[in-house]
Amino acid sequence: MSRSNPRVLSTLERAGGFASAQEVYRLMQREGESIGLTTVYRALQSLVNDKIVDVLRRDDGEAIYRLCGEAHHHHLVCKGCGDTVEIEGGAIEKWAKVMAEEHGFREVGHTAEVFGLCSKC
Repeated sequence: MSRSNPRVLSTLERAGGFASAQEVYRLMQREGESIGLTTVYRALQSLVNDKIVDVLRRDDGEAIYRLCGEAHHHHLVCKGCGDTVEIEGGAIEKWAKVMAEEHGFREVGHTAEVFGLCSKC
């Protein structure tokens, strides 16, 4: 694990919820951390690869990151305020398995995010 990964991870944890690489970088700069934006991007990608951090894309295509929960899950994401809720995906799991089998795919993985507006927005 890169030396920057634990620093980026603890900053992401303090940010709470999802945050972009730019937001993590700005928070680290405010806290006096000496780190480059490219290093933040690399650390976040490494944490995603190690399944420590979740990544999803906002409607505008920007990647946002958050610490993973323990079990495989999906998200409801508010397009207004960015609040997220982890949800179980039993129906999604079954659908993905059936679709993969129908089309002859194996070793299948997936992600699913559902976007909408929360009750506060």
